[in-house]
Amino acid sequence: MVNEKKRADRFDWTLAFILFLFFITSIVGISSAQTDAQYPGNYLFMQAAYYVIGAIIIACAIIFDPDQYKKLAWYLYGFGLFMLIGLHFAPESIAPRKGGEIGAKSWFQTPFGNIQPSEFMKTFLIIALARLIVDHHEKYIRKSIKTDFFLLAKIGITVIVPMFFILKQPDLGTGLVFIAITIGIILLSGISWKIIVPTFTVGAVAGTIIIIIMLYYPDLLREHLSGYQFGRIYSWLDPYSYSSNEGHHLISALQAIGSGEIFGKGYFGKEVYVAERHTDFIFSAIAEEWGFIGASFVISLYFLLIYHMIKLSFATNSPFNAYVIAGVISMITFHVFENIGMNLQLVPITGIPLPFLSYGGSSLMGNMLAIGIIFSIKFYHKKYMFSSDDE
Repeated sequence: MVNEKKRADRFDWTLAFILFLFFITSIVGISSAQTDAQYPGNYLFMQAAYYVIGAIIIACAIIFDPDQYKKLAWYLYGFGLFMLIGLHFAPESIAPRKGGEIGAKSWFQTPFGNIQPSEFMKTFLIIALARLIVDHHEKYIRKSIKTDFFLLAKIGITVIVPMFFILKQPDLGTGLVFIAITIGIILLSGISWKIIVPTFTVGAVAGTIIIIIMLYYPDLLREHLSGYQFGRIYSWLDPYSYSSNEGHHLISALQAIGSGEIFGKGYFGKEVYVAERHTDFIFSAIAEEWGFIGASFVISLYFLLIYHMIKLSFATNSPFNAYVIAGVISMITFHVFENIGMNLQLVPITGIPLPFLSYGGSSLMGNMLAIGIIFSIKFYHKKYMFSSDDE
């Protein structure tokens, strides 16, 4: 009885409660969004089922302690890479192309539903990068510019290989998530700022130059980018000039969010038609029905989640755990910024879902796997740090 009580005390009940709030918010948002005529299925039931599966994933994740994840890091990375390579070469009978003009080949079609390997590869990449950095620092105790460059090169290779197959799908949104994860972990990796600052500066300048070329000298990139990608940028900067095509989603989302005002129109009170309201544009549905208050509640939930993980990262005494938490924080933060930002015209639309709220099995289960590892870190951290020897 005593041991069971101590085990219960080690469980992260705060994180569990935050996830429960996300579950309720997601169910409320999707239940209203799916009433549009474009949605024939019962996405509410499916999302609830995905949450149940996600809870099972978390329960299984807690079985393994962080040291075991460290040992399994390259096996998980290899498995994720194997799935991406298999997806690339798989026939369209089991890996059909979806997504309109893009024709993205991102899912395996199974009797139990579609599976998107890249959603799980995000977590596998985080674990692999954490293992790589820890091993590097253990091998090279005396740091130098040379060893830091070597570490940066190893990180780059580890990220570029799966990113190549993801961009070939094509899935630019997930590729950007990989970059965000990498940046977040690099900032805590111990690499000298003499290397980080110039590297990031070059990247920022290159990105700026590409945007300028797209806007003013588009012919230089026509051979390398599709008209669809150009349309995403142009419709972001001036959606009303592209209202009949790429800009339609953004205009609808802005109208829905703005019409919600302070308190919203009430449950099932939506009036503005927004395509894909239950997935990429779930934030616009919540903002329209629950107004500024509802939108602020959603953002506050993410703030609480990220703040809770930051506290845990400061409390842990394991560099591996800290890198894993940094990667998960970077992943979720970028998802939230990109999704809400594209709803508000702050960034271009990329099709990135809102974590824990948007409908989608692979996305939710992939995020639950990442959070399950956070649960594991907290569970075993308390055991090792604060428990008595007789436990």
